[in-house]
Amino acid sequence: MSSPGTAVDDDAPLRTLADYYSAFSTLEVQAVLPYFHEPSLLISPQGVFAAPTFASLATLFTSTMEGLRTREFSRSELSVGYVKSLSASATLVTGIAIRYRRNGQELERVGVTYVLHKAETGWKIAVIILHDAHQSLPHGESSG
Repeated sequence: MSSPGTAVDDDAPLRTLADYYSAFSTLEVQAVLPYFHEPSLLISPQGVFAAPTFASLATLFTSTMEGLRTREFSRSELSVGYVKSLSASATLVTGIAIRYRRNGQELERVGVTYVLHKAETGWKIAVIILHDAHQSLPHGESSG
């Protein structure tokens, strides 16, 4: 989960995301909650969801994970396209979430942008933005 040009300072937020993707792949809601800041914000084509508490975040993830189970989801991985340290306590990461079925076939690709905040307990996801996968490429690149 690294990208060319990633600075050493960016390692901790990327490790957090790698661990989050491992937890997400279990499809256990309680496994992903510790990776989020309280409150957090999720933006998708369906709308904006403000999660002031872990309980409200759990509600969102329960339905998301149930939907993935019915589609034979097995695991996700993040292909990092861009990392930018915004300050000592904020990092922006953009990439593509690649989801796989139990048979190993690719299920889908989703563009994702994360804003991570360095809290007292480490890096936490404060904002997730879901978007088209082709929007995850750094400026000047095309999807071919």
